[in-house]
Amino acid sequence: MSLLAAEIPVHPQPAGVKWLRTVALQNQAPPTDHELMLAVRDGDLDSMGELFERHHGPLYGYLTKLTGNRSAAEDITQVVFERMLRYRHTYRDQGSFTAWMYHLGRRCAADYFRKSSSAPIAVDPSTLEDHADEGRRADETAARLDDHALLQRALGHLDHDDREVLLLSRLQELSFAEVAGILECSAGAARVRAHRALRTLRDHYFQLQKENPL
Repeated sequence: MSLLAAEIPVHPQPAGVKWLRTVALQNQAPPTDHELMLAVRDGDLDSMGELFERHHGPLYGYLTKLTGNRSAAEDITQVVFERMLRYRHTYRDQGSFTAWMYHLGRRCAADYFRKSSSAPIAVDPSTLEDHADEGRRADETAARLDDHALLQRALGHLDHDDREVLLLSRLQELSFAEVAGILECSAGAARVRAHRALRTLRDHYFQLQKENPL
């Protein structure tokens, strides 16, 4: 099951900091995310520009699917990068940048909806999976779109925790160790939760398929 990232808007870099994109020297491998974040932690704020360019799109896609609200996802994405700067001193020498980023994203999303006193809505079906393929016959494409609609409905039946663990492990392709760090549980527990959520998704999918035969 493939889940495609949401349509990504152009995000302005947060005001107040002049972020210059870090350029690697010719014939030199570009710095890793971890190396860039260590540089930011040590005071090289320009390195945050490259991290922003690399990750604001995937982060926005994750938050869109998590919340089902594109406008909220845009706002939360901005807040996450602002918090990265504010709390850069908490980044660890042996840390994983992506795991840390999604941990911040999860916390920022919770804060956002707590302040707005509104709950996330269902996931936007247009962001889950792209079935458009001009090489396919029209009837085959239509059938796959029907499957896509059922998949969206099945995802809508999942509770927030199940949807979250699937997005992190399947869409963002984080390791279970990284997912565990974000969800504050053991890697084994994260693996069990992901498999259980996937089984629940399949159950909902096949039940909807029975209720809506072609």
